[in-house]
Amino acid sequence: MSDSPGHPSSEEVLRRRFDTIPAANPTLDPVTGFLSRTAGLQAAAVLMADVGARQARLCAIWLDIDRFRQVNESFGHAAGDGVIARIAERIRSAIGLPCALLRMGGDEFVVLAAVRDRSAATQLARQLLVEIRLPLTVDELLIRPSASIGIALEQVGEEPAAWLERADRAMLEAKRRGGNRLALSGDELLTGRLGVQLAREELAIESTLHAALENGGLRLHFQPIVGRDGRVEAVEALMRCYAGGHQIAPARFIPVAEKTGLIIRLGEWSLLEGARCAARLRARGTPTTMAINISRAQLLSPRFMHALHAALVCADVPAHLIELELTESLFLDLSPTVQANLRSAREVGVGLAIDDFGTGYSCLANLKDLSASKLKLDRSFIAALPGDRRSFVVVRSMTRLGQELGMAVVAEGVENHSQLAALTEAGVDASQGFHHARPMPEHALLKWMARRAEK
Repeated sequence: MSDSPGHPSSEEVLRRRFDTIPAANPTLDPVTGFLSRTAGLQAAAVLMADVGARQARLCAIWLDIDRFRQVNESFGHAAGDGVIARIAERIRSAIGLPCALLRMGGDEFVVLAAVRDRSAATQLARQLLVEIRLPLTVDELLIRPSASIGIALEQVGEEPAAWLERADRAMLEAKRRGGNRLALSGDELLTGRLGVQLAREELAIESTLHAALENGGLRLHFQPIVGRDGRVEAVEALMRCYAGGHQIAPARFIPVAEKTGLIIRLGEWSLLEGARCAARLRARGTPTTMAINISRAQLLSPRFMHALHAALVCADVPAHLIELELTESLFLDLSPTVQANLRSAREVGVGLAIDDFGTGYSCLANLKDLSASKLKLDRSFIAALPGDRRSFVVVRSMTRLGQELGMAVVAEGVENHSQLAALTEAGVDASQGFHHARPMPEHALLKWMARRAEK
C-alpha cells in the first residue's frame, strides 16, 4: 500500500533498504552468511537514518546461544561451526520479515527487523526461542540448544552503538536469569555517561563485597519451612549484605558477584555460617535442617567438596542437618563436575533440594537421575491459589510426582491461610512464605521458634 498514488509507502522504503544491505556488504561471515559486526553497525546506521519518516519501528534482537562453549569443548570447533550454521539457518527461517542478520562473534547474533510495536518485537523473539530450542544432532548425540535473548526498540536520536548496547545488556539480563528466555530493554537511552555510571556502580558493589567478606558486612537471615503438622522442619539461609549501615539488595549484589567470580567466596561463607547456625540450633535442643543456597559456580569449582567438608567439621554439625538448595536452572547443564560434586555431597549425607521447580528447566530424566531429597514448587504456582483450578491441578500433579520419586514437596511464597489450605488439599508436605514468617536474623528466629513451641 502506498502513501500516495505512485509513491511507495514508508514500509516499502524500509523493505528496500533491508534488501540492499547484503549487496552493499559483499564480505559476509563465511559460516552463517550473516553480516559481520562492523558491517552490522553500518547497516544499523543506514536503517536508523529515516526513523522519523516511517511508521514501523526497528528492533534489535540480540541472541546468545546458551552453553555453546561446551559444544566446542566436547566436539571440537569444526562441529561447533556446524551447530552455529544450523542455528543461523533457524534464525533466518524463523524471521519471515525484512531484516538484517548479524553475527557479532562466536555464538552471538543480532536480528535487526521492522516491527509495529513492543508486542510484535516480543512475539518475534519468542518465535526465535521456539525455533532454536528444536533438537539437533551432533556426532550422533541429540542436543537441545537454547538461547538468551535481549530486545531493544530504537529511539529517535539514538546512536546505533547505544541501541545495540541496550539489546546486549538485555540479553545479559536474560542470561543472568538462567538463560532460555528473553528480556526487554527499557525505553531509556543508555548514553555513554549512563554506561559509565552503571560500570562505576558495579565496581563500587564489587568493592563493597570485598570489604563485607573481610570486615563482617555479610549476614544470614532465616525463613522457616513449616510442615503440615506445624513443625518447623527446616530453615532457609538467605544472604544479606550491608555497607554504611544500609542493606544492598541481593538483586544488585548477586549479579556482580557472579560476574566477578566472588560468588564462590560468598557461597563458601554462606555454607560455613549456615552450618554454624545449624550447630547452635542443635545445641539448644532444636535440631533443624539448614537449607543453604548453592550457585552453579560453586558446583563447578574443584574445591567445592573441600569447602563442604570444612564447613561440617568447623561447625561440628551432622551432615544430615545441611541441605543444599539448587536452582532449577542449574539443570540446564549437569556437567560431569557438577554431577560428581552432587553425588559426593549426597554420599556424605547432605540433602539436596531443587528450588523454584516448575519454571521450565528440569526434565524427568534429571529428576530420575538426581537423588534430591526435596522439591520446592515455584511461588508463581502458589500465587494463583486458591481461585485458579488449573494452578491447583498443576500443583497437585507436581506434588504427586515429587513424592513418587521419594522427595518431600515444599510450596514457596505462601502468603495467606487460603493458599495454605489449598496446598494442604493438594498434598504438599511443607510450606514457606510470609504467612509463616519473613526472613529474620538468627536472634529473631530463636525467639520465633520459642514462641511457636509454647503454643
